[in-house]
Amino acid sequence: MSHFVLTVACQSTRGIVAAISGYLAKMGCNIVDSAQFDDLQTGRFFMRVSFLSEEGAGAAAIREGFMAEVASQFAMEAHLYHGSDRTKVLLMVSRFGHCLNDLLYRWKIGALPIDIVGVVSNHFDYQKLVVNHDIPFHHIKVTKENKPKAEAQLMDIVQATGTELVVLARYMQVLSDAMCRTMSGRIINIHHSFLPSFKGANPYKQAYERGVKLIGATAHYVTADLDEGPIIEQDVARITHAQSAEDYVSIGRDVEAQVLARAIHAHIHHRTFINGNRTVVFPPSPGSYASERMG
Repeated sequence: MSHFVLTVACQSTRGIVAAISGYLAKMGCNIVDSAQFDDLQTGRFFMRVSFLSEEGAGAAAIREGFMAEVASQFAMEAHLYHGSDRTKVLLMVSRFGHCLNDLLYRWKIGALPIDIVGVVSNHFDYQKLVVNHDIPFHHIKVTKENKPKAEAQLMDIVQATGTELVVLARYMQVLSDAMCRTMSGRIINIHHSFLPSFKGANPYKQAYERGVKLIGATAHYVTADLDEGPIIEQDVARITHAQSAEDYVSIGRDVEAQVLARAIHAHIHHRTFINGNRTVVFPPSPGSYASERMG
């Protein structure tokens, strides 16, 4: 039996859930997990359905019938994914390697079921690490003078590799508005959650000097507004007066790595929906991460 995930977004109205479940039943499909959300402020409806095709209906037949019979009726934005599909991900990093190391480890042990098509960096610090994982490493030098050329190189890599998701794993360069628009909803960034209070260099030292008691991290989709895209995942760690500025940095790195991994996990399992400046993020299916990995 094939496993599929269906996602839909449309204006809210009566009969949507009945139409979806009725169509899947007619096609010999059995729903194993379903999540939905009505945004009462915007009138938007979001739904994610995980199901098994028990009578042999394939992706093409399910998709074609659904688009004609259900999606067109409700003017839906609908997508059907096969459970075994793996998202092609391009990682980008500068000189802070904690998120890159964490993602490579999760990928290696199967905890993050993605295809890493390459790693791009504006430095050579992690070239050996990446190559030792049999992953292509691309060095793209970025300066004020060559930014358009560097970004053109980046887009060439995205297109050549069929990249579906770009992850800024502490990549410390600003992407252009044009790229953010082209890759809308397909770039995820991670940063500390001290913004806007502590900007610029050494934010953890600034936080230490002000006696901050919570260290957090934010993962979000990238937009033209730097660090202000729709938030996917956040977390915090509590600290005390007894910890040093160096402790702040270490704790912050751990939180950043965990938050980024959870955000990627949600995206690749089609649990995220962009809702204006916000996101709808459905929780993992029953069985949590293990069931989703099985696909």
